[in-house]
Amino acid sequence: MKYLPIQNTLFVRNRERFAATLKPNSIAIFNSNDPMPTNADGTMGFKQNTDLFYLSGIDQEESILLIYPDCPDPKHREVLFLRETSNHIAVWEGYKYTIEHAREVSGIQTIYWATHFESILTTLVFEAENIYLNTNEHIRNSSVVQTRNARFINWMKDRYPLHNYERIAPLMHSLRVIKSEIEVQQLKEAIRITESGFRRVAKFVKPGVTEYEIEAEFIHEFIRNRSAGFAYQPIIASGANSCVLHYIENNRPCKDGDVLLLDVAAEYGNYNADLTRTIPVNGRFTPRQKQVYNAVLRAMKFATSILTVGNVWSDYQREVEKFIESELIGLGLLDATDVKNQNPDSLPLLKKYFMHGCSHHLGLDVHDVWNRYRRFEAGMVFTCEPGIYIPEEGLGIRLENNLIITEDGNIDLMAGIPIEAEEIEDLMNS
Repeated sequence: MKYLPIQNTLFVRNRERFAATLKPNSIAIFNSNDPMPTNADGTMGFKQNTDLFYLSGIDQEESILLIYPDCPDPKHREVLFLRETSNHIAVWEGYKYTIEHAREVSGIQTIYWATHFESILTTLVFEAENIYLNTNEHIRNSSVVQTRNARFINWMKDRYPLHNYERIAPLMHSLRVIKSEIEVQQLKEAIRITESGFRRVAKFVKPGVTEYEIEAEFIHEFIRNRSAGFAYQPIIASGANSCVLHYIENNRPCKDGDVLLLDVAAEYGNYNADLTRTIPVNGRFTPRQKQVYNAVLRAMKFATSILTVGNVWSDYQREVEKFIESELIGLGLLDATDVKNQNPDSLPLLKKYFMHGCSHHLGLDVHDVWNRYRRFEAGMVFTCEPGIYIPEEGLGIRLENNLIITEDGNIDLMAGIPIEAEEIEDLMNS
């Protein structure tokens, strides 16, 4: 791992909070993610299961965490299982956790090699009444790949069919949505690295450079600052590409007179930033580009003002859409009479130009886990990302910052990154 060690008090406290949510006499089991194959003997870069990381800080494949708060034997109330290393593994793959290092990282004292998992589980499972297992319950999950968790659920129910099985996901969604101070510091570091990348790119962009050259500038800056890389597939979209929400080809030259939409951010220690800026390729917005840009910026400022304790996502989104609707009328893209007379049961007219949500939770996952019906609370971290996309003009503008809600409003964690049109132009021409 490139990132600096995280205080294990974070993971100790997270386990305490999780254990308090379990029914009496329950075991909860967490699995690491699989290394995903490509072709031949290739694999993708490993990405840890975020729930397991949240509770242990362990960032390695073939890891298992077992939590049994009511276990009669105190040493088995928290148990970590790790892949046992060897001289062969050390030569071919490098360093793997030792038991001593894993204790230091996680704060868990009882650690076995993963080969002992089944035998240890057998000594515990028949004393428990409930077994909590994990699965991906994110509302936008659409994976067709069978995960390690899915295989494990089948394995457990085949061997222990008479236990009562419970879902981990709702508990983790409830816990992870409120960020601790240590987590906020991790997010701030991801944001600092992201800002460094953006400032580098803003001075690099000019007519004729390609989107992939810009991508290379970002990744250079991210990795040299201890990031593992992009928090998500970078969107570097010039001209008409800026109207494609998830454009990731990043293969075209940037042309004089076009805008360049940059939805690019770094991760740090598995925590993610999420930044979007739209800049003029030649360093100066045209009057029309600035008109649309400032409309989006006003929408962002309005949306930020209502990211407050007590609001709820559906009401928040509706208020933002009403604001953007008025901006679209001002831009000549919608007719006020048509808007007033539109069928409330049909797709709103503004969806032609603003078709996505304005905010999502942010943390260990870029689209972090949440309950859409839970009212906003202090400690929640949100993106704020309004946009206006005009395909007929080849012009898409999106702006995005990351904010933490407090009892007194919110704090913009990206307030230091230039966002006013004039700030962008000054930076690009400095």
